[in-house]
Amino acid sequence: MERIQKYIASCGVMSRRAAEKEIAAGNVTVNGVRAEIGQAVSDKDVICFHGERIRPEKRKITVMLNKPAGYVTTMSDEMGRKTVSDLVDLPERLYPAGRLDKDSEGLLIMTNDGELANRLTHPKSGKKKIYHVYLRGSVDNNALDMLRAMKTLDGEKINPVGVELIKRSPTGSVVKFTLTEGKNRQIRRMCEAAGVTVTQLKRVQIGSLRLGDLKTGQYRKLTDKEKEELLK
Repeated sequence: MERIQKYIASCGVMSRRAAEKEIAAGNVTVNGVRAEIGQAVSDKDVICFHGERIRPEKRKITVMLNKPAGYVTTMSDEMGRKTVSDLVDLPERLYPAGRLDKDSEGLLIMTNDGELANRLTHPKSGKKKIYHVYLRGSVDNNALDMLRAMKTLDGEKINPVGVELIKRSPTGSVVKFTLTEGKNRQIRRMCEAAGVTVTQLKRVQIGSLRLGDLKTGQYRKLTDKEKEELLK
């Protein structure tokens, strides 16, 4: 027997934190009865998410996707928007480990490995995430210093963010952001607070995993070594 949120994560459906939210929202049932957070379950129980039975994944698969802009980071969308699940054609059902907003692009990890998903999405994971952010116009040093000095965002405390100028020209600038956490639309909100405009945002690295030359919209399976590095 194990707690239901851990069971759901081990089946590769979503992280433990996400499972707790879905259970609290009433979207999970055990043997036809609404589930409770912390409830003990086993493989003998019939556990369903939105009416679909959850079963343990026999084969754990993890891929890295170069997400294009215009896709939402979810498995289905009630508004009919394009989702990242449309881009990964595998028999296993993989779920995003982390998020990129609809207008952002770049490295996104998708997996049915609950332990890995939980490790990547846990607030204390501390995995560095690196983004290349394209800004309108020539961004001055005052704006860069303001971004580096930010300790709160809309009244909420944030971890220090690495901000490094890559390129600057009269028409546009490229800035490297290094984060160890990921508040909702954090970089865009930071830039707005600093008075600069984001024209493109691309995640290029998570931990030691780099996007490299993977083409937009394409994905590839991670090697065992790459998965081990992410679990550290």
